[in-house]
Amino acid sequence: MENGKSLINIGELGKPATLLIEKISEALGGYFKPWQIRRVAQAEAEADKIKAIAQVETEMQIVELTRRALGRFLIEESKKQDNMESITSKALPLLENDSKPQKINDDWVTNFFDKCRLISDEDMQILWAKVLAGEANSPGRYSRRTVNFLGSLDKLDAILFSKLCGFCWDIGGIDPLVYKIDDPIYTEHGINFDVLNHLDNIGLLSFNNVSGFKRMGFPKRYPSLYYGIQINITFPNDGKNELEVGKVLLSKIGKELETICGSEPVPGFLDYVINRWIKKGLVLYSFYQ
Repeated sequence: MENGKSLINIGELGKPATLLIEKISEALGGYFKPWQIRRVAQAEAEADKIKAIAQVETEMQIVELTRRALGRFLIEESKKQDNMESITSKALPLLENDSKPQKINDDWVTNFFDKCRLISDEDMQILWAKVLAGEANSPGRYSRRTVNFLGSLDKLDAILFSKLCGFCWDIGGIDPLVYKIDDPIYTEHGINFDVLNHLDNIGLLSFNNVSGFKRMGFPKRYPSLYYGIQINITFPNDGKNELEVGKVLLSKIGKELETICGSEPVPGFLDYVINRWIKKGLVLYSFYQ
């Protein structure tokens, strides 16, 4: 933020963006209103506390301590405000014309900015912006638990999760298809036992390297999708068919974050899955063939 000015010019925004700014201001008590007075007042109150504690020190020591504390407090608060405004700025272009920011829960907004205000990394701010825009576009889409989790997510973990999501298919639900973790298609793209075990431990997925997972109850024909490419599956039975979906299932948090992780399709993985399914006796066809 330069010269105490907001990064966002409300007068230049369209209606969805304006509604989001108004919602944030309402929930946080004047988020994009001139905030310096409130911050300085808080800093002065903090300085008063420091003075009271430091009464046993000499007058010069009190002045110096107060000066340093006040300066540190203002710098920290300014950085937090910059982070909050930067994330909001990145969210505005992602708003849809029919977004409903006014319907976002006030407590959700308060919790969101309480967690994101310490995020200064550019890439991580983009993730936070996607969550804010996604919640505005569809209120209730992201749980408070997911927001809290994102607040503790390291950048490296976010990168690993994004790599894993490159293997995600939509087969009545989105999950990564990880069949044999030592196959080169996985290991050459950074996915191995240790990575999957770690992502399991932090709560993004369930990893079962012994028996894996199956989905049950498929009809005779069922569509699957891999990054917009539809592969239609014909099962052997008229109903109650099952399909192996590999060693990994995303958790609820994982499913919510999959939508904003910025993953990309893995070269060769479409053919890898198709060949595996054919060997299992499934009949496949695609409108793209």
